Amino acid sequence: MQLPFLRKPEPAATAVEEPEPAATPVRPRAHTPSKRDLGQVTPKRKAGGRVVQPPPANRREALKRMREKDRQSRAEAMAGMREGKEEFLPPRDKGPERSLVRDIVDARRNVASFFLPGLLVIMVGMSGAMPWQVQLGAQILWVMMIVAVAIDSFILTRQVRKLLLQRFPKSTTPPRRHYYYAIMRTFQFRRWRIPKAKVNIGQAV
Repeated sequence: MQLPFLRKPEPAATAVEEPEPAATPVRPRAHTPSKRDLGQVTPKRKAGGRVVQPPPANRREALKRMREKDRQSRAEAMAGMREGKEEFLPPRDKGPERSLVRDIVDARRNVASFFLPGLLVIMVGMSGAMPWQVQLGAQILWVMMIVAVAIDSFILTRQVRKLLLQRFPKSTTPPRRHYYYAIMRTFQFRRWRIPKAKVNIGQAV
């Protein structure tokens, strides 16, 4: 006799086994040559690793560090400007056209480069303590020097115009915009020019 509140146990579900996925073949990893194998020399790290500067102890030390950093930045900017690096040059010196003008000036002997020493001699000769013959000679030398500088500057501007039109025929800046820049550079001593000369005297530009 079966009790009414008891049910027959349901048959257990047959477990369906799923097929295991096929194993993906592992590819051998390619050997990456090291820098030593390639013959490249790597810089060695300093002993102790990177040195972290401690924070300033007070305001005075912070200002000192700031001034030192500014000094280093100015020195770097001046060195870059002397070397003619474009990112350090002021706007008046930037551009390939200005670089060409500097090379034209630096590749020739300019009369204006002797203007300041000649002016010093003339001023001494024209002083009242000198005889009238020396004063007259100094005045004649003064006129001759001005004429020589004017003629040499005119020849320079013709050369600048010719080369600029040849190298930059599509430039929107007329060559006359570079005349004053070229003439003012001739009045500077060669070793004091900034940016410094990149060509030798007599070298073809």
